[in-house]
Amino acid sequence: MFISVEVIFAENQQQKTIQLSVPLSSCIAEVIRRSDILSDFPHIDLTKNKVGIFGKLRTLDSQVEEGDRIEIYRPLTTDPKKTRRNRAKKQNIL
Repeated sequence: MFISVEVIFAENQQQKTIQLSVPLSSCIAEVIRRSDILSDFPHIDLTKNKVGIFGKLRTLDSQVEEGDRIEIYRPLTTDPKKTRRNRAKKQNIL
C-alpha cells in the first residue's frame, strides 16, 4: 500500500515542492531520499538541517502518514530576537 506525501524546501530565491507516493511504512529520511530533492539542493545536510511535518519538528526516523508535508528547514543565520529588535529600531518602535 502506498500513500501520497510532499517534500518541500525553500530558500530566499528558490523553493521546490515534490509530490510523491511512498510505501505506507516510510520514514522521513526515506521520503527525502526518494524525492531526490537533495540533487536540486546539494548543500542540504540532513545531519545539520532540521526536518518537520506541517511546521512541527520531527526526527529523520519519524513515520509519515497520508497527506504529510515533509519540510526541510534551513539553519538560522541570525538570532531571531536580534532580528526583531533591529526591525523595531528601523521602524522607530524602540
